[in-house]
Amino acid sequence: MIYLDNAATTMKKPDEVVEAVARAMTSFGGVGRGVHPASVAAGMAVFEARDAVAALLGAPGADRVAFAANATGALNIAIDGLLPDGAKAVTTAASHNSVLRPLNKARDERGCALEVVPVDARGALDYEALERAVRGASLVAVTHASNLTGDVYDAARIAAVAHAAGAAVVLDAAQTAGAFPLSMADLGVDVVCFTGHKGLLGPQGTGGLCVAEGVDIAPLLEGGSGTHSFDERHPRFMPEALEAGTLNAHGLAGLAAGVGYVAQRGVTDIAAHEAALASRLEGALADVSAVKLYGGGGDAGHAGIVALNVGDLDSAVVADYLATEWGICTRAGAHCAPLMHEALGTAAQGAVRVSFSPFTTVEEIDVCAEALVAAAHDIA
Repeated sequence: MIYLDNAATTMKKPDEVVEAVARAMTSFGGVGRGVHPASVAAGMAVFEARDAVAALLGAPGADRVAFAANATGALNIAIDGLLPDGAKAVTTAASHNSVLRPLNKARDERGCALEVVPVDARGALDYEALERAVRGASLVAVTHASNLTGDVYDAARIAAVAHAAGAAVVLDAAQTAGAFPLSMADLGVDVVCFTGHKGLLGPQGTGGLCVAEGVDIAPLLEGGSGTHSFDERHPRFMPEALEAGTLNAHGLAGLAAGVGYVAQRGVTDIAAHEAALASRLEGALADVSAVKLYGGGGDAGHAGIVALNVGDLDSAVVADYLATEWGICTRAGAHCAPLMHEALGTAAQGAVRVSFSPFTTVEEIDVCAEALVAAAHDIA
């Protein structure tokens, strides 16, 4: 099997991630639910995960990292907690449904206004439209990199425009955390939402949000906190404010190990590796007339993703051919990015997404290129 669906989830994990989860499964108690050794061990593992994430993503400190089940959960927490009833929000057409749907819900159920800044047929963001859209906005929620094309957008520029208008900025870093250089402090965003099971190389069921100092997010969920049990409402101090219920300590132990691997190897090295693989695949397909490549509109770089189609074939047909005839795993369809597909003109056909990890090899990319050339001749 050649696994090239890493933008969905990285399948290959560092050995230390597997080992950390296995140890946790046989030794952890409940986080913050006791002072016995099993509970303390779980609590220490969670703190180590907070500390590792904060260091890697440039958060103010471990106490400003709150965990959730994934980036979707984190984005719902941030958007719901920062967007007042009746207020205006802004996003872009590059956004994933994890941003679009919470904003649509706020529009439909809480009387909020929503403006979507367009992208062109290459996925390039219209910054002049952004400057107009943010007037009167309370919240700007955007993706750092398109999960469809891999195009990376200038989050620092977006944050500067939003802050000049008085809006808070939530950044969806699902495709960049661990895979592309990202410093919350340098970008100047208010919240960075991340998932653990992609570029951070942790288990599924992990993710969270880094919150800047002075940014107060109202809890989405209330319930068990392990402390302040006689308070009628959930605590409002970080990180407990955003973490009702028992945390996934087993998964977070694995996340800490994954982040440790990423930090040791270096995000810059990983990004360069994946960018080189993307360039190699695109170069091998550049002269294949039946293959159409998408994207290229990012103004701050490119994540390890290549989006393409073969002739007029439905993307699912191509992905099935790659899987059954070549043993290559890719992703076809809409990728939870409907507005991006509309901009690229692929709403009906979808797209085949090929995505890389630190463990993807040049040899695997060459086989993928060969397979796509064969698809252009055999089934197009």
